[in-house]
Amino acid sequence: MIILLGASGYFGQAFQQELLRRQWPHRPVSRKQIDYTRFDLLLQLLRDTQASFLINAAGFTARPNIDACETARAETLAGNTLLPVTVANACLAANVPWGHLSSGCIYSGAHVENRLETNLSQPHLKNLVESSPELFRGFKETDEPNFSFRHPPCSFYSGSKALAEEAIAGLGQNYIWRVRLPFDHLDNPRNYITKLLRYPRLYDNVNSISHRLECVSACLDLWERRAPFGIYNLTNPGFLTTRQVAALMEKILQPARRFEFWADDAEFYRLGAKAPRSNCILDVSKLLGTGIKMRSGHEALVDALQHWKS
Repeated sequence: MIILLGASGYFGQAFQQELLRRQWPHRPVSRKQIDYTRFDLLLQLLRDTQASFLINAAGFTARPNIDACETARAETLAGNTLLPVTVANACLAANVPWGHLSSGCIYSGAHVENRLETNLSQPHLKNLVESSPELFRGFKETDEPNFSFRHPPCSFYSGSKALAEEAIAGLGQNYIWRVRLPFDHLDNPRNYITKLLRYPRLYDNVNSISHRLECVSACLDLWERRAPFGIYNLTNPGFLTTRQVAALMEKILQPARRFEFWADDAEFYRLGAKAPRSNCILDVSKLLGTGIKMRSGHEALVDALQHWKS
Protein backbone atom coordinates (compact mmCIF):
# COMPACT_ATOMS: atom_id res chain seq x y z
CA MET A 1 0.00 0.00 0.00
CA ILE A 2 1.36 3.40 -1.03
CA ILE A 3 0.35 6.40 1.09
CA LEU A 4 -0.04 9.66 -0.87
CA LEU A 5 0.06 12.94 1.05
CA GLY A 6 -1.09 16.11 -0.70
CA ALA A 7 -3.27 14.26 -3.20
CA SER A 8 -5.41 17.33 -3.91
CA GLY A 9 -2.44 19.48 -4.93
CA TYR A 10 -0.99 20.12 -8.38
CA PHE A 11 1.52 17.28 -8.21
CA GLY A 12 -0.58 15.16 -5.89
CA GLN A 13 -3.33 14.89 -8.51
CA ALA A 14 -0.77 13.77 -11.09
CA PHE A 15 0.62 11.16 -8.69
CA GLN A 16 -2.85 9.77 -8.05
CA GLN A 17 -3.61 9.66 -11.78
CA GLU A 18 -0.40 7.74 -12.49
CA LEU A 19 -0.90 5.36 -9.55
CA LEU A 20 -4.38 4.56 -10.88
CA ARG A 21 -3.01 4.04 -14.39
CA ARG A 22 -0.43 1.59 -13.06
CA GLN A 23 -3.04 -0.06 -10.83
CA TRP A 24 -0.79 0.24 -7.81
CA PRO A 25 -2.63 -0.06 -4.47
CA HIS A 26 -2.56 3.35 -2.83
CA ARG A 27 -4.41 5.54 -0.39
CA PRO A 28 -4.66 9.31 -0.89
CA VAL A 29 -4.78 11.04 2.48
CA SER A 30 -6.08 14.54 3.15
CA ARG A 31 -5.57 16.52 6.32
CA LYS A 32 -9.35 16.58 6.75
CA GLN A 33 -9.22 12.81 7.16
CA ILE A 34 -6.01 12.56 9.17
CA ASP A 35 -3.82 15.38 10.42
CA TYR A 36 -0.62 13.90 9.04
CA THR A 37 1.37 16.85 10.41
CA ARG A 38 1.14 15.01 13.74
CA PHE A 39 3.83 12.37 14.15
CA ASP A 40 1.67 10.01 16.23
CA LEU A 41 -1.25 10.00 13.78
CA LEU A 42 0.97 9.54 10.75
CA LEU A 43 2.90 6.72 12.39
CA GLN A 44 -0.35 4.98 13.30
CA LEU A 45 -1.56 5.32 9.70
CA LEU A 46 1.63 3.75 8.36
CA ARG A 47 1.32 0.83 10.74
CA ASP A 48 -2.42 0.30 10.26
CA THR A 49 -2.14 0.25 6.46
CA GLN A 50 1.11 -1.73 6.45
CA ALA A 51 2.43 0.89 4.04
CA SER A 52 5.17 -0.17 1.63
CA PHE A 53 6.00 3.36 0.44
CA LEU A 54 4.93 6.96 1.09
CA ILE A 55 4.82 9.92 -1.29
CA ASN A 56 4.95 13.41 0.18
CA ALA A 57 3.52 15.78 -2.42
CA ALA A 58 2.21 18.18 0.24
CA GLY A 59 3.68 21.60 0.85
CA PHE A 60 2.97 25.31 0.97
CA THR A 61 3.43 27.44 -2.14
CA ALA A 62 0.97 30.31 -1.54
CA ARG A 63 -0.95 32.17 -4.23
CA PRO A 64 -0.51 33.60 -6.78
CA ASN A 65 3.24 32.98 -6.47
CA ILE A 66 6.10 32.72 -3.99
CA ASP A 67 5.87 36.41 -3.08
CA ALA A 68 2.98 35.48 -0.78
CA CYS A 69 5.35 33.25 1.22
CA GLU A 70 7.22 36.34 2.37
CA THR A 71 4.27 37.34 4.56
CA ALA A 72 3.05 33.79 5.34
CA ARG A 73 6.34 32.64 6.79
CA ALA A 74 4.93 30.47 9.57
CA GLU A 75 2.74 28.55 7.10
CA THR A 76 5.64 28.25 4.64
CA LEU A 77 7.99 26.88 7.27
CA ALA A 78 5.36 24.48 8.64
CA GLY A 79 4.42 23.08 5.24
CA ASN A 80 7.81 22.97 3.56
CA THR A 81 10.22 22.21 6.40
CA LEU A 82 8.49 20.92 9.53
CA LEU A 83 6.15 18.54 7.67
CA PRO A 84 8.95 16.73 5.76
CA VAL A 85 10.85 16.29 9.02
CA THR A 86 7.73 14.81 10.66
CA VAL A 87 7.23 12.48 7.70
CA ALA A 88 10.89 11.43 7.75
CA ASN A 89 10.75 10.50 11.43
CA ALA A 90 7.43 8.65 11.13
CA CYS A 91 8.71 6.65 8.14
CA LEU A 92 11.94 5.90 9.99
CA ALA A 93 10.01 4.64 13.01
CA ALA A 94 7.74 2.48 10.82
CA ASN A 95 10.62 1.36 8.55
CA VAL A 96 8.79 2.69 5.47
CA PRO A 97 10.76 4.09 2.50
CA TRP A 98 9.39 7.30 1.04
CA GLY A 99 9.77 10.06 -1.55
CA HIS A 100 9.71 13.80 -0.98
CA LEU A 101 8.81 16.32 -3.68
CA SER A 102 11.33 19.15 -3.50
CA SER A 103 12.35 21.95 -5.85
CA GLY A 104 15.29 23.10 -7.90
CA CYS A 105 14.59 26.65 -6.71
CA ILE A 106 17.32 26.19 -4.09
CA TYR A 107 19.87 27.07 -6.80
CA SER A 108 20.63 30.21 -8.75
CA GLY A 109 22.58 30.27 -12.00
CA ALA A 110 24.66 27.59 -13.71
CA HIS A 111 28.23 26.63 -14.50
CA VAL A 112 29.40 28.47 -17.62
CA GLU A 113 32.74 27.48 -19.13
CA ASN A 114 33.70 25.84 -15.80
CA ARG A 115 32.92 28.90 -13.68
CA LEU A 116 29.83 29.47 -11.56
CA GLU A 117 27.55 32.27 -12.71
CA THR A 118 24.80 33.02 -10.20
CA ASN A 119 22.94 35.58 -12.32
CA LEU A 120 21.90 34.26 -15.73
CA SER A 121 19.98 37.43 -16.59
CA GLN A 122 23.18 39.26 -17.51
CA PRO A 123 22.92 40.29 -21.18
CA HIS A 124 26.19 38.65 -22.25
CA LEU A 125 25.09 35.32 -20.70
CA LYS A 126 21.69 35.40 -22.40
CA ASN A 127 23.42 36.05 -25.69
CA LEU A 128 25.76 33.15 -24.98
CA VAL A 129 22.81 30.85 -24.27
CA GLU A 130 21.51 31.58 -27.76
CA SER A 131 24.85 31.13 -29.52
CA SER A 132 26.64 28.47 -27.46
CA PRO A 133 24.30 26.54 -25.14
CA GLU A 134 26.86 23.72 -24.92
CA LEU A 135 28.96 25.96 -22.64
CA PHE A 136 26.32 25.79 -19.89
CA ARG A 137 26.26 23.01 -17.28
CA GLY A 138 23.59 22.58 -14.65
CA PHE A 139 23.87 21.94 -10.93
CA LYS A 140 24.34 18.32 -9.92
CA GLU A 141 22.71 16.70 -6.91
CA THR A 142 26.01 16.91 -5.03
CA ASP A 143 26.31 20.68 -5.44
CA GLU A 144 25.51 22.66 -2.31
CA PRO A 145 22.38 24.84 -2.68
CA ASN A 146 23.40 28.46 -3.25
CA PHE A 147 19.94 30.06 -2.96
CA SER A 148 19.06 29.25 0.63
CA PHE A 149 19.03 30.59 4.18
CA ARG A 150 22.70 29.60 4.38
CA HIS A 151 23.48 31.49 1.18
CA PRO A 152 21.26 34.57 1.07
CA PRO A 153 19.66 36.46 -0.47
CA CYS A 154 16.92 33.99 -1.30
CA SER A 155 13.14 33.83 -1.22
CA PHE A 156 11.62 32.48 1.99
CA TYR A 157 10.03 29.70 -0.08
CA SER A 158 13.42 28.58 -1.46
CA GLY A 159 14.98 28.80 1.98
CA SER A 160 12.30 26.55 3.47
CA LYS A 161 12.76 23.93 0.72
CA ALA A 162 16.55 23.88 1.10
CA LEU A 163 16.27 23.60 4.87
CA ALA A 164 13.96 20.59 4.51
CA GLU A 165 16.42 18.80 2.25
CA GLU A 166 19.19 19.40 4.75
CA ALA A 167 17.05 18.10 7.62
CA ILE A 168 15.85 14.87 5.99
CA ALA A 169 18.94 13.87 3.99
CA GLY A 170 20.10 10.47 5.21
CA LEU A 171 17.20 10.17 7.64
CA GLY A 172 15.80 6.75 6.82
CA GLN A 173 15.32 5.52 3.27
CA ASN A 174 14.10 8.35 1.07
CA TYR A 175 14.15 9.92 -2.34
CA ILE A 176 14.33 13.68 -2.75
CA TRP A 177 12.79 14.61 -6.10
CA ARG A 178 13.65 18.09 -7.38
CA VAL A 179 11.33 19.63 -9.97
CA ARG A 180 11.49 23.04 -11.64
CA LEU A 181 8.81 25.28 -13.22
CA PRO A 182 6.27 22.48 -13.76
CA PHE A 183 4.00 22.46 -16.80
CA ASP A 184 1.92 20.20 -19.02
CA HIS A 185 -0.98 20.61 -21.47
CA LEU A 186 -3.63 21.36 -18.83
CA ASP A 187 -4.41 24.96 -17.91
CA ASN A 188 -3.84 25.43 -14.18
CA PRO A 189 -2.74 28.34 -11.95
CA ARG A 190 0.33 26.24 -10.98
CA ASN A 191 1.25 25.57 -14.61
CA TYR A 192 4.26 27.53 -15.88
CA ILE A 193 2.51 28.07 -19.22
CA THR A 194 -0.62 29.40 -17.52
CA LYS A 195 1.44 31.79 -15.41
CA LEU A 196 3.17 33.23 -18.47
CA LEU A 197 -0.19 33.68 -20.20
CA ARG A 198 -1.54 35.64 -17.23
CA TYR A 199 1.44 37.79 -16.23
CA PRO A 200 1.16 41.35 -17.57
CA ARG A 201 4.91 41.32 -18.25
CA LEU A 202 7.45 38.51 -18.35
CA TYR A 203 10.81 38.26 -16.65
CA ASP A 204 13.37 36.95 -19.13
CA ASN A 205 15.83 34.44 -17.76
CA VAL A 206 17.26 30.94 -18.26
CA ASN A 207 15.78 27.85 -16.61
CA SER A 208 15.33 24.11 -16.64
CA ILE A 209 11.68 23.05 -16.74
CA SER A 210 9.73 19.97 -15.64
CA HIS A 211 6.86 18.29 -17.48
CA ARG A 212 4.59 17.42 -14.56
CA LEU A 213 3.32 14.06 -15.82
CA GLU A 214 6.75 12.90 -16.97
CA CYS A 215 8.26 13.84 -13.61
CA VAL A 216 5.64 11.91 -11.67
CA SER A 217 6.20 8.87 -13.88
CA ALA A 218 9.96 9.15 -13.33
CA CYS A 219 9.48 9.35 -9.55
CA LEU A 220 7.50 6.12 -9.53
CA ASP A 221 9.94 4.49 -11.95
CA LEU A 222 12.78 5.18 -9.51
CA TRP A 223 10.88 3.36 -6.79
CA GLU A 224 9.77 0.53 -9.08
CA ARG A 225 13.36 -0.07 -10.21
CA ARG A 226 14.58 0.22 -6.62
CA ALA A 227 17.08 2.85 -7.71
CA PRO A 228 19.45 3.94 -4.93
CA PHE A 229 17.85 6.33 -2.46
CA GLY A 230 19.01 9.94 -2.50
CA ILE A 231 18.50 13.18 -4.40
CA TYR A 232 17.44 13.24 -8.05
CA ASN A 233 16.98 16.26 -10.31
CA LEU A 234 13.77 15.73 -12.26
CA THR A 235 13.77 18.26 -15.06
CA ASN A 236 13.55 17.59 -18.77
CA PRO A 237 17.05 17.68 -20.28
CA GLY A 238 18.24 21.04 -21.54
CA PHE A 239 17.05 24.55 -20.71
CA LEU A 240 15.15 27.46 -22.25
CA THR A 241 15.01 31.22 -21.94
CA THR A 242 11.70 32.87 -21.16
CA ARG A 243 11.82 34.55 -24.57
CA GLN A 244 12.22 31.17 -26.27
CA VAL A 245 9.20 29.84 -24.36
CA ALA A 246 7.16 32.94 -25.20
CA ALA A 247 8.06 32.65 -28.89
CA LEU A 248 6.82 29.05 -28.97
CA MET A 249 3.62 30.07 -27.17
CA GLU A 250 2.96 32.88 -29.64
CA LYS A 251 3.59 30.57 -32.58
CA ILE A 252 1.48 27.63 -31.37
CA LEU A 253 -1.18 29.13 -29.09
CA GLN A 254 -1.48 32.46 -30.91
CA PRO A 255 -2.67 34.38 -27.83
CA ALA A 256 -4.67 37.58 -28.27
CA ARG A 257 -1.73 39.73 -27.18
CA ARG A 258 1.99 39.67 -27.73
CA PHE A 259 4.12 39.17 -24.66
CA GLU A 260 5.82 42.14 -23.07
CA PHE A 261 8.97 41.88 -20.95
CA TRP A 262 10.44 43.79 -18.05
CA ALA A 263 13.27 45.99 -19.27
CA ASP A 264 15.82 44.56 -16.81
CA ASP A 265 16.30 43.15 -13.32
CA ALA A 266 16.08 46.57 -11.71
CA GLU A 267 12.63 47.25 -13.18
CA PHE A 268 11.37 43.76 -12.40
CA TYR A 269 12.34 43.91 -8.74
CA ARG A 270 11.17 47.50 -8.37
CA LEU A 271 7.71 46.96 -9.85
CA GLY A 272 7.04 43.26 -10.38
CA ALA A 273 8.40 41.15 -7.50
CA LYS A 274 8.82 41.21 -3.76
CA ALA A 275 11.05 38.16 -3.25
CA PRO A 276 14.30 37.25 -5.04
CA ARG A 277 13.74 34.77 -7.86
CA SER A 278 15.64 31.57 -8.51
CA ASN A 279 16.67 31.01 -12.12
CA CYS A 280 18.83 27.98 -12.69
CA ILE A 281 19.83 24.99 -14.80
CA LEU A 282 19.82 21.48 -13.31
CA ASP A 283 21.88 18.51 -14.49
CA VAL A 284 19.82 15.32 -14.93
CA SER A 285 22.59 12.88 -15.82
CA LYS A 286 22.07 10.97 -12.55
CA LEU A 287 18.41 10.32 -13.40
CA LEU A 288 19.17 9.37 -17.00
CA GLY A 289 21.92 7.07 -15.72
CA THR A 290 19.25 4.86 -14.11
CA GLY A 291 17.82 4.16 -17.58
CA ILE A 292 14.78 6.42 -17.13
CA LYS A 293 14.13 8.48 -20.25
CA MET A 294 12.87 12.07 -20.39
CA ARG A 295 12.12 14.15 -23.48
CA SER A 296 14.09 17.35 -23.91
CA GLY A 297 12.53 20.43 -22.35
CA HIS A 298 11.93 21.89 -25.81
CA GLU A 299 10.21 18.75 -27.11
CA ALA A 300 8.03 18.39 -24.01
CA LEU A 301 7.03 22.06 -24.12
CA VAL A 302 6.09 21.96 -27.81
CA ASP A 303 3.98 18.84 -27.20
CA ALA A 304 2.19 20.49 -24.27
CA LEU A 305 1.43 23.61 -26.34
CA GLN A 306 0.17 21.56 -29.31
CA HIS A 307 -2.27 19.73 -27.02
CA TRP A 308 -3.16 22.74 -24.86
CA LYS A 309 -6.52 22.62 -23.08
CA SER A 310 -7.85 25.82 -21.59
